[in-house]
Amino acid sequence: MSSTGSVPVLAVAGHLGAGKTTLLNHLLRNSRGVRIGALVNDFGAVNIDAMLVAGQVDAMASLSNGCICCAVDAEEAGEMLGKLAAVKPRLDLIVVEASGVAEPATLARTLVVADDPRYHYAGLVLVLDGLQPDLSHGLPVADLVVLNKVSSCTDVDGLLERIRELNPRVPVLPTDFARIDPELLIDPPQPRAPQAQMSFDELLHDQHDHDHPEYQSVEYRTDAAVNPRLFMEFLRNRPEGLYRAKGFVGFGDQRFLLQLVGSSLRFEKRRSGATELVLIGTGMDTSAVLAGLERCTEEPADENAMLGVLKYVV
Repeated sequence: MSSTGSVPVLAVAGHLGAGKTTLLNHLLRNSRGVRIGALVNDFGAVNIDAMLVAGQVDAMASLSNGCICCAVDAEEAGEMLGKLAAVKPRLDLIVVEASGVAEPATLARTLVVADDPRYHYAGLVLVLDGLQPDLSHGLPVADLVVLNKVSSCTDVDGLLERIRELNPRVPVLPTDFARIDPELLIDPPQPRAPQAQMSFDELLHDQHDHDHPEYQSVEYRTDAAVNPRLFMEFLRNRPEGLYRAKGFVGFGDQRFLLQLVGSSLRFEKRRSGATELVLIGTGMDTSAVLAGLERCTEEPADENAMLGVLKYVV
């Protein structure tokens, strides 16, 4: 699906040792054909995190003098992100890996305030250490929780229950070594025609480990007009585990491209047509998702129903 060219900016937060750099390295190694930029943030004269990712990232900026949420203001963060967003060929994703002491809520606010047409905030992934989880550190503002090191955790079910008590709707992905499927976060580009000989880069990427925790994908299509007000209510009170939604929504004679990632929602005007959506997440009740979407077509829209959609149109 085409877009305006604004690059999504994904924040990755979590305590020291939880697995943030492991997650970023895994994403870089396993996202074939996806161009990823990174803003890596660490303390000290030697930026170890930057060294770990520098060999495989498409573009990188680093801040080694302090935490992004307190050492730079929104203007400075915006300048760094702007430079990454201007890289040619265009990046598909920018990942901001915060230092272990960064406050996730402050980090998210910094990125939202710094937003401009070149890029947009695409949510916050919180990496939790399953052995030493601190559930007070960013869980309320997380759009996706990666619960890491679960094979060594003695009470995964109890930990999941505590997470859901504090944030009932956030998708939680239990894993080891932060091995999540990159397609949960970003779509791979359309495949190109096969080459006569694989490049070294393709050979390298072809050896990656495919053992990722699975996510769910639910497809929905209807020719009926979607009520904008009911649809926005569906997104605000989204089913448990829903993390992404993409596709086209037909609001009567108006049709929009929808891009929902975590807390980031964007609509782009398109030609009229049917509603065709793909919804992605973990632990979703498929029947509840489909029933919720069907309810959005059961009542006619009033004259002001589109107002809630229009403020998210880019």
